[in-house]
Amino acid sequence: MEFVMAIDLRQLRQFVTIAELGSYRRAAEALHIAQPALSVSIQKLEHSVGVLLLERGAKGVSLTPAGAALMDDARRALFHADQARQSARRVALGELGRLRLGFVGSATYMLLPRCLPAFRHRYPDVELELREDSTVRLAEMLRANELDAGLVRGPLAEDTSLSAWVVERDSLILALPAAHPLAGGPVSLQAVRSEPFVMYAPDKVPGLYGVAQALCRKAGFSPRISQEAIQVQTLVSLVASGLGVALVPGVTRAYSTPHVVFADLLDADARDALALSLVAHRDTSCAPVLKLRDVMLLANHPAAHRRAGARKGGAGASGR
Repeated sequence: MEFVMAIDLRQLRQFVTIAELGSYRRAAEALHIAQPALSVSIQKLEHSVGVLLLERGAKGVSLTPAGAALMDDARRALFHADQARQSARRVALGELGRLRLGFVGSATYMLLPRCLPAFRHRYPDVELELREDSTVRLAEMLRANELDAGLVRGPLAEDTSLSAWVVERDSLILALPAAHPLAGGPVSLQAVRSEPFVMYAPDKVPGLYGVAQALCRKAGFSPRISQEAIQVQTLVSLVASGLGVALVPGVTRAYSTPHVVFADLLDADARDALALSLVAHRDTSCAPVLKLRDVMLLANHPAAHRRAGARKGGAGASGR
């Protein structure tokens, strides 16, 4: 049985360099190796192929017909090897690959429109797969590795396998029917304690439900719930239908409707009561997650991000 030696990329690169420069001496200088070592390497390549590839002549080194046939394939092999190396490096750096991102509906009001265009501009070769769902479902999909990261509202149950970074803070405001007597100015929760409330479903949106309930308790009452919903848009629609008032994130103002007005709350605890967090596995192998985190932190806290960068990566550990 004939024994065939393997051809490595180093030999192909040396072969191409000699052929292009037409000289062993110039090729050895370009490759930064000794000329005798280069000659031995090419002899091994020719032995592996089984034919003579290069001929020395008075005018320099030239390709044999077999060498000319190998030349195109050698160049292609080197090109694809370089592409593979660059692709692997870019994936490791988060500049190439896929990012499966889940989000709650209210993230589409301000955060995603502000951050996704910047992310796509900086990392155009990262494929984004977006999925909208509730905080509870997003957490379940994260733990099942169906998502690489999720944008959720409110704190998740303590889970040492997950890391979270606050990427947006917001205040709670009050959504009222447009014809409500209190529409038109800041109000206190005490003023609407007797009103029916459209509230978040506690099993689906525990974070927002808990914050809203705690704010009402702080104001001295337990809200009378007329209807529950999961999405903020649905709560606003139910308020427009006259089913009650609702506590919603301040970014909900972007969801304008002539049938609903939004009023700031005089209650101090309503200010910055909400956090939108990017959540991912603590030791995620999906590098684009960290690139997205940095884009979001920079977009929402540029001054703090610059200061952290000056301290060599302070923002990178934020919120763990």
